Order: sequence, then C-alpha cells, then structure tokens
Amino acid sequence: MNMSNCMGMMHGAMDHGNAAPIPPGVLRVAFGDKSTDWTAAQLAAMPQTTVTVNNEHTKATETYTGVPLMDLLTQLGVPAVPHGKDMLLYLVAVGSDGYEAVYAVAEVNPSLHDATVIVADTENGKPLTADGPLKLIDTREKRPARWVRNLAAIHVLSGE
Repeated sequence: MNMSNCMGMMHGAMDHGNAAPIPPGVLRVAFGDKSTDWTAAQLAAMPQTTVTVNNEHTKATETYTGVPLMDLLTQLGVPAVPHGKDMLLYLVAVGSDGYEAVYAVAEVNPSLHDATVIVADTENGKPLTADGPLKLIDTREKRPARWVRNLAAIHVLSGE
C-alpha cells in the first residue's frame, strides 16, 4: 500500500461526521463503535501518575501529572495484554488546534514498552493553561514532537 492511500484511509477514519462536537476541556476517546467523553473532573478523579521529562523545545525539566493513557484505552476494550491482530492497533491523538500524532498502541502499553504515556492536566503542580487543559506526554520521546497540546480526542484504529 502506498503512503498516499494510507493517509487517505487514516483521514477517512478520523472524519467522524456524525459525532457530536467535543466541548472545550473534554477528552473524547473512541475505539470501534465505543466512545467516551471524559471531563477534567472525571480525569482528575482517576489514579494519577507523575512523570519528569526533559523538554527539548523549552530546554527545561518539567514535571507532569495525569492519567496513564492505557488506563483510558482499556476502559473502551483495548486489550491490556495484546496478542496477534491487537498488535496492529494504533491511535491518533488530536489537539483542538488540529495537530495530530500517531502512536502504535504497543508504544503506550506498559506491558510492552517502558515509556510512560499520560494525559496530563498539571505541569509542575499547577493546572495546564498555555497548552490547553490536557496534554499528551510521552517519557521516551527525545523531542516532544508527538506530545499533543490542547488534547481533545484519541481515536484507536486498526492497521488491518
């Protein structure tokens, strides 16, 4: 399959014309025919993880706290321990500004990868503001190109 076909398929999968608009400050996570909207308060009530990362853009050490992404994905039926075709799952994280980043689900799964990927709502102990209320953080990225500010949606898809 050539890359232009792949991108067209991904764009089509992302085009949820029938989906309701995502309210500000809400994270929508979708997998198959399941979709859940989490408010900031609901996310804050979930078990939290704190990570410290070196941000190559700001040249600073930053500490973020939030929900492990895999915790959200398993609530929608993404296998906690993937086998076979589950290894073809990937996700597209989308910011409210339209920025998108792609991860193999294996990259965010602690049973397969030693990175910690969280949906952060605080930085250095304070609520996120400049980057929107939610931000996707990956501790193994050398540069934060796949960190998604203003995180609004995560779509789990199959590469099959």
